[in-house]
Amino acid sequence: MLGRSFRRLYSSGSSSNIPNPLAARTASTPLAVRLRREQKLGPVAPGESDATKDGLTPTESARYERHKALGTLKKNEDGSFISRREWVQQLNARRSRTRGLRTVKRDGKEEVEVVGQPVYLPNIVFKLVRNHTPLGEDYNPYEATFRVPLSVTKTDIRSYLLALYGVKTTYIRTDIYYGAVPNPRKIGAGRKTSYKRAVVGLVDPFYYPHRLEDMTETQKEERLKYIEDNYHLERTKGERKKAFITAISRHMGSDLDKWNLRNSDAPSRAGILKLVQERRKQKERFVREQAEEWREKREKGERITLDMPRVKKIPQKSDSSAPSGNATSNTSTVSAP
Repeated sequence: MLGRSFRRLYSSGSSSNIPNPLAARTASTPLAVRLRREQKLGPVAPGESDATKDGLTPTESARYERHKALGTLKKNEDGSFISRREWVQQLNARRSRTRGLRTVKRDGKEEVEVVGQPVYLPNIVFKLVRNHTPLGEDYNPYEATFRVPLSVTKTDIRSYLLALYGVKTTYIRTDIYYGAVPNPRKIGAGRKTSYKRAVVGLVDPFYYPHRLEDMTETQKEERLKYIEDNYHLERTKGERKKAFITAISRHMGSDLDKWNLRNSDAPSRAGILKLVQERRKQKERFVREQAEEWREKREKGERITLDMPRVKKIPQKSDSSAPSGNATSNTSTVSAP
C-alpha cells in the first residue's frame, strides 16, 4: 500500500519544483531531432538542457555561425555583428508572436481577425489529457495534449484555442492513432475508434491540480468544500433522490410522509452489502459471546437452560378423548457433561 506522500509521475509538483524552461524545451524537441543531436553531441541526462551558455539550442548555434560566415547578420553601429544573445532575442520575439491572427483593413480601419473558416454551432470535442511523462522526469508545463477529431487541422486547433480560451500556441504537432482491427473470430467485436492527438506548445505554463488522493487531509477538505460551494454536488444528489421518491410515490398512489427510509444507503448495491456485512458481524459476535458464557457454566458445573421457540402445530382432527391443548413446552434443560 502506497503512503499518502506518494506523488504520481504526471503530477505538476510544487512551486519550488518548477522545471527549467530550457530543460522543458529540450524535452519537447521532436524525437528525430533529439536522435540526431545525440549522435553528434552525445546523450542529454533527464531534466538537463542541451542549450549553450547563451541559451541557444545546437540548431540555433549552428544557424548563427552560418549567418555569420555568410555575412547576413545585422551589424552594430561600430560595424561588428550582433552577439548570440541579441540574435536569439530577435529570433524568439518573432517566434513568440501570436499566431492564428491576421490584420485586415475594413472601411479604412485595421482589424484583427482569427485565421481560418468560421464554424457556427460546432460539434467539435477537444479532450485535454495529461502529457506523456517518462519515469523519473517532471511534468512539462509548457506542453498540452489534446484528443481531437480526425477532420481538425492545425490551423483549426490554433484558432479554436485562441478564440475560445485565449491560449497562445507556439507549435502544434499532430499524429493519428488508428483503432485496432478486431479479431474476425470474435462475434460482436467492433473496431476501436480512431482519433488524432495534438501536442501543443504553450507560451504560458499550465499546471494540473493534484487529485484528491494525492492531497493532504487539509487540502482535501478545502478542495471538497470549494467543489460543494461552487457546484453543489451533494445537494443536487439529495434533490434528485427526493424527486425520484416523490415521482414513485405519486405513481404508486401513496404518500411520501408514510415512506419509511431506514437507511439512505440501503437502495444502492453498496448500501445493501454494507448492511449484510454489519448483520453478519453482529451474529458472529452474539454466537461468540454465547459460546463463552456456556463454557464458563460448564466449568462451574451449572445447568444450561435453553429457551426453545414456541412451535405452533397444525390443527388436526382429534377425538373427544384427545386433550384440547396444542401448546408445547418452550423450556429445555440440558445438563452439563
